[in-house]
Amino acid sequence: MSEILSKKEIEQFIFNGFIRIDNAFSQEVAEAVLKILWNDLPCDKSNPSTWKEPVIRLGMYTQKPFIDSINTQKLYSVFNQLLGKEKWIPCQSVGTFPVRFPSSQQPNDTGKHVDASFPGNDPNNFFEWRVNVKSKGRALLMLILYSDVSENDAPTVIYKGSHIDVARLLSKEDDSGLSFMELASKLDGLPKREEVYATGKAGTVYLCHPFLVHSAQSHKGSTPKFMAQPPLLLRGELSVWDSDAGYSPVEQAIRLAID
Repeated sequence: MSEILSKKEIEQFIFNGFIRIDNAFSQEVAEAVLKILWNDLPCDKSNPSTWKEPVIRLGMYTQKPFIDSINTQKLYSVFNQLLGKEKWIPCQSVGTFPVRFPSSQQPNDTGKHVDASFPGNDPNNFFEWRVNVKSKGRALLMLILYSDVSENDAPTVIYKGSHIDVARLLSKEDDSGLSFMELASKLDGLPKREEVYATGKAGTVYLCHPFLVHSAQSHKGSTPKFMAQPPLLLRGELSVWDSDAGYSPVEQAIRLAID
C-alpha cells in the first residue's frame, strides 16, 4: 500500500493535531449517503421552511455507502502512517450525524470539547465517559464531510495544537483519566490556540489527534451540513513511555507534552 503523507505532512500532524485528506471517497458515495440521510430526516429537502431546528441528530449507520466512505485504500494508508499497521480497527459503522441547518436559533452544542473514548461508571451517561493519556479505545477523531462545507456552513472549529495542551493535562492523571465534563471544564484555562475551520468538498476527511479540542458553531449559510465524526478505534493502547518499537505520530504528539 503506497504512502499518502509526506514527512512534512506527518510532522504537521504531530504539531498541529490534524491533517486534511481531500477526495478520501467519491462524490457518488457521498450522494448515496445523503439520499439515505434525507429520507430519515423529518423535513423536506426541497422546502427550507420545513427546516425548523438548527441541528437534528440521526443515529448509527451501517449501510454500504457509509462503510465504503470510511474504508478506502487511501484512508487505510494514512491510518497506517499515523498509527502503525495492526494498531487500529476498520470502521463498521458511522456514528451519529448532527445535521446542521441554516437557522437564527443558536444550537445548544457549541461548547469546546474533546471526544471521550471509554465508559465511566454509567456507560449510558455520555458525560461520564472518559479520556486518559493513552487514549484508551480511540486512535483518531475523524471529521467526515458528506456535503460541501464552506466557512458559512457551520464548519467544525479546530483548535490547532490544542491536543498537546490536553495531553499535558491528562499526563497528570492516572489511567482513569478525566470524564468528558471534567476535561471540558478545564479547556478554557488552556493557552489560546489558532482556530481552523474544517471546510471542504464532500469526500473530504479531517483526521484528528484524539485529544484535539474542537467545537460546533451555528449555520450562517443556505445548505444543510452533513458531517459525521466517528472514532477510529484502537486495538490496544497507545505507547507513550518506554517503547522498544518506537512511537507512531499520534504517540509522538503526546510525548511532546509529557517529555
